[in-house]
Amino acid sequence: MKRHHWLILALVLGALAGVLCHPFADSPVAQFILQNIFEPTGQVFLRLIFMIVVPMVFCGLCLGVYQLSEHHGLGQVVSRTLLYTVLASSASVFIGVSLTNILKPGAGITIPRELVVNGEKVEKIASNAESAKPIAQALVEIIPSNPLSSAVKALDGEMLALMFFALIFGIALARIEREGEKTLSLITILEQIYATCMKIVDYAMVLAPFAVFALVFSSAFKFGHQILISLSYYVAVVLGALLLQQFVVYSALLKSKGISPWKFFSQCREVYLYAFATASSNATLPRSLECAEHKLQLTPESSRFVLTVGSTANQNGTALFEGITVLFLAQIYHVDLTLGQQVQVVLMSILAGIGTAGVPGGSLPLIMILLRQVGIPPEGIGIILGVDRFLDMCRTTINVSGDLVIAALVDHKKPAL
Repeated sequence: MKRHHWLILALVLGALAGVLCHPFADSPVAQFILQNIFEPTGQVFLRLIFMIVVPMVFCGLCLGVYQLSEHHGLGQVVSRTLLYTVLASSASVFIGVSLTNILKPGAGITIPRELVVNGEKVEKIASNAESAKPIAQALVEIIPSNPLSSAVKALDGEMLALMFFALIFGIALARIEREGEKTLSLITILEQIYATCMKIVDYAMVLAPFAVFALVFSSAFKFGHQILISLSYYVAVVLGALLLQQFVVYSALLKSKGISPWKFFSQCREVYLYAFATASSNATLPRSLECAEHKLQLTPESSRFVLTVGSTANQNGTALFEGITVLFLAQIYHVDLTLGQQVQVVLMSILAGIGTAGVPGGSLPLIMILLRQVGIPPEGIGIILGVDRFLDMCRTTINVSGDLVIAALVDHKKPAL
């Protein structure tokens, strides 16, 4: 059986087993098995991936920028990446806000008190929201004063600072090469580190089917299907918007370059499965890079640049989700947002989609900030926390798909499909 078949099987079995076992969630035996077998299995897999993300991002971005700068193609790749990122993010938020205004999933809904998640999780999100910096300060801090500190904190929200350093480092590397100073030994070292990281990922993939089962089982076991039913209209609107983004917006963008969307999506299916199971763009990045270079056969220097930057800076699914969630909670609390406030939600969601931490739940503090700015009780975020893990898995899949689509659009040649 092929690897993606094993992953699909693990995902389906994990979901079914978790839902079936949910009625026994309060059992000490079930809790012991969850905490000592399933959760550790999933975390071991994620940690094996996360531990190579920082060196892989640095080396991959340095090499990509170096090679693009060497051939004077960096400016074109950066400008086209920015153009497609803004275009795709704008389309995603427009779809989400339009659907929410038309279908009104929060109008007339009564949320059972037991489904409102309070306590430590909401407090932690609030704490993260409070620590958010003003936009001007956040822009300044993209330039790291200490790149090593940014590398240490990369998975906690400082990935953009690390990427900026890698970008400047790669440009400088190409510059001194053109000035006649030899940098081949350093380039070789970076290439070897990158190749070693990918080899470690291969080792981690041995655990993949077991990890996918464990991760999906853990989520389904904790929440069951009842909470999805209680918030089914909201979940359906989010899923409908994500599907429109995938099969309408992304398909249209691919067709504009003469690429068959169905063949493209088929080649990327394994990456989508990893994105869904891990709910993390960063954890999926090694598989995205491998897919782009070996299955789609995109130019390594451009795909490394686009996918590495995109794992943090191109979060179409997240931007869409944030727009829908803010309007949904506004409808529940009977807060009538003016056209100007809705435009503010749209713009903030687009901006929030750039730089959101590519880890599970990374968008929640930004949603809380948005809620405060438009006068919605921020504790309302507790309403959607029960379904957030499932929706996080779905929107991460769209985020990762968007990265691959933009990589194909930016590349100077069509994918080998």
